[in-house]
Parts: sequence; structure tokens; C-alpha cells
Amino acid sequence: MSNKQTSKDDILESFVKAANEDDFTLDISLLVDGAIVTGTLISAKEYFKTLSKSFKGGNATSKQFSEDLDEAGDYAAESDNDEINYIHLKDTSIFISENKPTPSSGKLIWRGKLSEVNSFFLGKIKSN
Repeated sequence: MSNKQTSKDDILESFVKAANEDDFTLDISLLVDGAIVTGTLISAKEYFKTLSKSFKGGNATSKQFSEDLDEAGDYAAESDNDEINYIHLKDTSIFISENKPTPSSGKLIWRGKLSEVNSFFLGKIKSN
């Protein structure tokens, strides 16, 4: 039997709701299973639209993924679902017991379960 946390932080959930409903952005760092995930909070729509772009220009399967993800972004923006289960970040770095983030360069979008976030603080960690 697991003693894993299953509830979500109400404050963090309200930030995610504001991002999804009002395109609110916020630099934030999350502690998730011992790793620090740091980036800028974005809406689910922006996450899916950005992910969709990474599949454009490929073969038929890639194009289908792109279209499906684009539609998921539209659905996320129009959804009246009050249940918020995921948090989305852009310009993300992940720190795991070392000084250099993973990845060390490039732009990364990240999606995580809101119920898996152990704690958070406002602001992004910058690597040297």
C-alpha cells in the first residue's frame, strides 16, 4: 500500500485555473519526487498548441498527431471542466541532485500531474 499524496494544493490549483482561463503566466518552481522542475506556468491550450507545432512537417502520422494535439488545445480552452489535473510549464529546466539542469539548453515544455507536486515556490531557478 502506498502512502503517496493524492490531494492537490489549492493555491497551486488556483494558479493553474487562472492560466487555463485567463492566459495567466507565472515563473514557478515545483518539487516533484525529489526533482525541482522550474519554468513558466502556461495554459493547457498553449501547451497543446506548442506540442502540436513540433509534429508539423513530418509524415502522415506526425501530421495526424499535430492535428489531434491542436484540437486538444482548442478543447482545453473551451472546456467547462472544473477538475484540474495537470500543470503545464514552458522554458522548463529540471534539476536532479546536481548543479546543471536537464536539459542544459533548448526550449522544453513540461506537463505534470498536479497531485504529484510536493511543494512549490514562485520564481525560476537560473543555472550558471
